Amino acid sequence: MTIASLSDVLRPCLRDGTAVAGLVVLGWEDAVAFVRAAEAEGRPVILQAGPGCRAHTPLPVLGAMFRTLAEGASVPVVAHLDHGEGLAVCRQAIDCGFTSVMYDGSALPFAENVSNTAEIAAFAHRHGVSVEAELGYVGYHQGAASRGTDAGEVARFAAETGVDALAVSVGNSHLMTGPGAMVDLGALAAMAAAAPDLPLVLHGGSGIAPDQRRLIAAQTSVCKFNIGTELRMAFGAALRDAVNRDAARFDRIAILSETIDPVIAAARAVIRSLGRP
Repeated sequence: MTIASLSDVLRPCLRDGTAVAGLVVLGWEDAVAFVRAAEAEGRPVILQAGPGCRAHTPLPVLGAMFRTLAEGASVPVVAHLDHGEGLAVCRQAIDCGFTSVMYDGSALPFAENVSNTAEIAAFAHRHGVSVEAELGYVGYHQGAASRGTDAGEVARFAAETGVDALAVSVGNSHLMTGPGAMVDLGALAAMAAAAPDLPLVLHGGSGIAPDQRRLIAAQTSVCKFNIGTELRMAFGAALRDAVNRDAARFDRIAILSETIDPVIAAARAVIRSLGRP
């Protein structure tokens, strides 16, 4: 069994200048593809269940699925709750076998975000589970605007919450369908100086060019990139090809199985873009 916590896989990245891929799971086929890609690259992987995934598939099913994949994997696999709305869903995820939870209090005032995050971190740590939080607000492409993280608040937030990783807003944005994000490397450097032992996380990694991801991993304390959109695009393209190849086919297992290899290839490219030891 190679189930791992977020801290297990991120802390080495502070020393070796790499980052780990947090890959957004929507179903069995992409989860399988992500683990196989990580094995092919010899790198850990973080399987992430976000709000959209949880609305479609219950947390107990996702927890069992992630842990089943981890048990058969040759690399460390983290079962991660992404964008948890509060203590209740984080507790449920922990009960369902997740090894890492993200509490998203980014829309709240600083003091309330700190208080809620600290409560969740204390509970999670008692159960051996890692915690990611968000400071500032990472917005959405053609949607809600971002609010940049105040580098001056990072050290205080880390000290008062005890989180294991911190998602920050430095020009990154969710749901970008191609590179174009202008990441503020100076802000990342200031955050690293303020909290040098704290792994940072960039959500919206699909909007950051692969070469820039590698540079950021090598030169900053960003240890995790969340990648969803570009892999969903790869899945969608493969699914359209599979359906269009034979309009008379109706067996969903046969059709969906043809998405796995293309998503493996796309996920391997993502993992390679985050550097190797």
